[in-house]
Order: sequence, then C-alpha cells, then structure tokens
Amino acid sequence: MTDWLAALEPGAPDVVAAFRALGEERFLDVRREVRRRTGAGTAEGVVDQLAVVADALSSVVGDLPEVAFALPGGEGDWTVAEAVGHDISARAGLVMAASLAASGRWPADAPVVVPGVPGAADADRAALLGRIATSQRIVARAARSLVGHELDPCPLDHPLVGHLRCGEWLLFAGVHDLMHLGQLHRIAAGRPVSATGLSRGRD
Repeated sequence: MTDWLAALEPGAPDVVAAFRALGEERFLDVRREVRRRTGAGTAEGVVDQLAVVADALSSVVGDLPEVAFALPGGEGDWTVAEAVGHDISARAGLVMAASLAASGRWPADAPVVVPGVPGAADADRAALLGRIATSQRIVARAARSLVGHELDPCPLDHPLVGHLRCGEWLLFAGVHDLMHLGQLHRIAAGRPVSATGLSRGRD
C-alpha cells in the first residue's frame, strides 16, 4: 500500500478497502466490498469519509505546480485539470443521482449510464479547490436522502461494476475519487500515470 493510501485509511477505511480491490482490477470484488460496507444506517459515516477524501484531493491540488494542470492526467487525452474537474463533477453527480432514486424523484427520461465527461481544460488551482469544497457540500446535502434508504435500488448502471444500490453509489463515489487521487500523487512524484478504465467514457 502506498503512503498516501495508508495515510487516508484511518479516516476513510471503507473507501480505502473497496479501492484496494480496484487496484487489482477485480471489479466483482469491488462490488462485493462496497456492498459489504454499505448496509442500513451507513450513509452518514460514509459522508464523513468522503469529507476526508475531499480534503486529500484539495491537499494534492493545492501542492501541484501550476504547470501541472496542463499535463496528461491519466485518462486518455485529458489533462490534469480535465481529469480533476471530471472527478469533482462525478463525486457530486453520483450522490445526487442516488439521492433522487432514494427519494423517489428519479426523472423518467434521465439516462441511466453516467458518461465520463472531462472538466474544463482552463480550470486553475483556485477554481478546482473551490469546486472540491462545493462538491462536498453537495454530497453532504444530497446524502441526507440516503439515510435509511441505503439498500434502495438505483437505476444507474456502470459497465464494469453494474447496478449498485443507493448507499453503494455513495461509497463508490469515494472509490472513484481515490482512482484520480492516486493519479495525482503519481503526477506529483513525476511518475507516469495510467487509467484504470473507470473514467474515460465509462462512469
């Protein structure tokens, strides 16, 4: 386990545990680990863990040199700015979708497959940091609808992990965060990055 992941584990143990399976691309194991850790009454605790992850994202984004945001971000031809912006939108979007499903407000014409869309290429450090903070507020607010509804079904479908329940999408948002956080740590260390297949056109 890398140092950054070990440092996160005390504050986000369930997110880290599910992410470990992803490191081996054992997507069925990711589903199993997510399900095992998202039973009834878990939403509030997972939100707290996502706050820890958001702080970790902010720390890395805050430390990167400005020139890094135009470098390859580990997802196809996306830059770092585009990959980070994508992750910020995804973490809020997944939880909002689960919230709609849990509260019976899922639009009849809403798409069920979440697309992988890059963030703005011209986003700078300040803009990304502001969006990370906003995303966590959205997560916390939307997740209130998940309390007591963690086991409810959700129409969202992922090509690699399939259908997840409402509370499971909340935790999976953190797994997705860690994928991009790992890429950022490799970029900060000057090491090459590669995609896991969970973002580019797939989540």
